[in-house]
Amino acid sequence: MTEQAPCFHSLAFRKIPTPDYADVCLAVLPQGAGTDPTEWAERLFAVESMPRWVAGAMGLRQALVPLIGVPKAPLDTFRVTEQSGEEALIFVRDKHLDFAAAVGVDPVGRLIRVTTAVVLKGWRGKLYFSLVRPVHPIVLNSMLKKATRPQPTPR
Repeated sequence: MTEQAPCFHSLAFRKIPTPDYADVCLAVLPQGAGTDPTEWAERLFAVESMPRWVAGAMGLRQALVPLIGVPKAPLDTFRVTEQSGEEALIFVRDKHLDFAAAVGVDPVGRLIRVTTAVVLKGWRGKLYFSLVRPVHPIVLNSMLKKATRPQPTPR
């Protein structure tokens, strides 16, 4: 019997096979929640679903990035660009970096997974991401926590 090495596949790595930065964040799906990855990606990245401090940070980003020559993000930046199997992909190609976030749903394990891959372009990308990198997992885990919080039942 040949022993097989562990392997991890994601749409994020198909778009960005050799990232300058990558991470994976996980959360448990709430009881009774759906398992459509596109619905979860849309929910997770919707401004109204973000914790207030994350939405505020995104607003601050919009105000400050032009100072280093990075364009403001368009309103549809976090739209799903593709779905395959259990993952929905958000892919953004920009002047300063390429960004891929694959939102995967494991219906058996009842987990939601966000795989992020980033390629930096030039000094602007490196400067921008030097500020984003330390807080990225904190931001993403906060978004996952809010998105997976059980919804109150209407009375």
